[in-house]
Amino acid sequence: MRAIFKTMKRKIIHLDLDAFFCSVEELLDPSLKGKVFAVGGSPTGRGVITSASYAARLLGVRSAMPTREALNLVPNLILVRSGFRHYSEYSDKVMEILRDTTPVVEQVSVDEAFLDVSDMPQPISSIACDLQKRVLNETGLPCSLGCATSKLVAKIANDYGKKQVKSGLSPQKVTVIEEGKEAEFLAPLDIQALWGVGPKTATHLRQRGINTIGRLAALSDADLKNYFGMHGVSMRRRAQGIDASPVHPDSGEPKSVSNEVTFHEDQDEEVSLLYRLRGLSEKVGARLRKADLAGSVVQIKIRYSDFSTFTRQASLKECTNLDQDIFDTAQDLFLKHWVRDRPVRLLGVGVTNLDKPHRQLGLFDNDGAKREELTKAVDDLRERFGKDIIKRADTLKKKN
Repeated sequence: MRAIFKTMKRKIIHLDLDAFFCSVEELLDPSLKGKVFAVGGSPTGRGVITSASYAARLLGVRSAMPTREALNLVPNLILVRSGFRHYSEYSDKVMEILRDTTPVVEQVSVDEAFLDVSDMPQPISSIACDLQKRVLNETGLPCSLGCATSKLVAKIANDYGKKQVKSGLSPQKVTVIEEGKEAEFLAPLDIQALWGVGPKTATHLRQRGINTIGRLAALSDADLKNYFGMHGVSMRRRAQGIDASPVHPDSGEPKSVSNEVTFHEDQDEEVSLLYRLRGLSEKVGARLRKADLAGSVVQIKIRYSDFSTFTRQASLKECTNLDQDIFDTAQDLFLKHWVRDRPVRLLGVGVTNLDKPHRQLGLFDNDGAKREELTKAVDDLRERFGKDIIKRADTLKKKN
């Protein structure tokens, strides 16, 4: 007798907390509910809007907009400073609920995650609605969900569903794309809604009359290769809604630790930039040690005055969470890739490929152990008396 196997239909949910930072601020201060407000930096410097309430969004305020521009646009905008500790706490509560629903959860950011609920017997719409109610009841936070047979379509469905609500209130949408309807759903959408199509590529395609995902899916093999090179075939599959990428469950541990600074005035002096680079490296090292983590890849991020941005990274021989190791590598990367005398707007340092701290010692090598002991002593002093109680001599030479 010939066995017949049926592939189980995938059920993927994308959950996104609605205006997360603003929603948390409304919980902390109920008087903000329904008001035109935003979370952001100071308008006197180079502050930007981190999150805008839906009432503010109706008036044109958007995340990443300079705070000064937002206030010029909406003079009565209420500005709230960021409370990242509270955001982290609420994010943890939500992710705990998601992992209680299914162990197959991939946290994408502080307010966003994918879930694979293929092994749950209920209809995906029912699972999503129950999850939405539970998050609201247990945390007070509104959320929207996209449901489909793939991560790609679930994410696009969620973004699409949220944009349909223009009431000035949290969308709290559940958008479901049925199996077999993926290409039909995607076809009329703007090409930039598709993963892999950035602003420059989108402009290039629109100039040739390719404005929708459906038009992209209908391109010939030759045109796809011309526009996307070796990725042409995969772009067509995406445009047709075909995506087999799995939901990668994680332990909830951070995948990277980073810090960055946006300067009040563009910096083009090497000494000043290296001073800031060291300070960022120390902050990253301190956060790694506090979390009992170390990493083997150091990254830098540079944004110039014209907003062009790039990142570079280098691998270490072993994991580290020591400030000096991080700075040495970050400095090498910076000096190798920075275009001298070109003004820098933003500078960042990060460490990835995280693991528990461990170090291989040579038979006659005590230098690493001594540096670890010294670093721990400095951490202890700063914990007891404040971060400014002790500084490196070379950092006192330049302050900005």
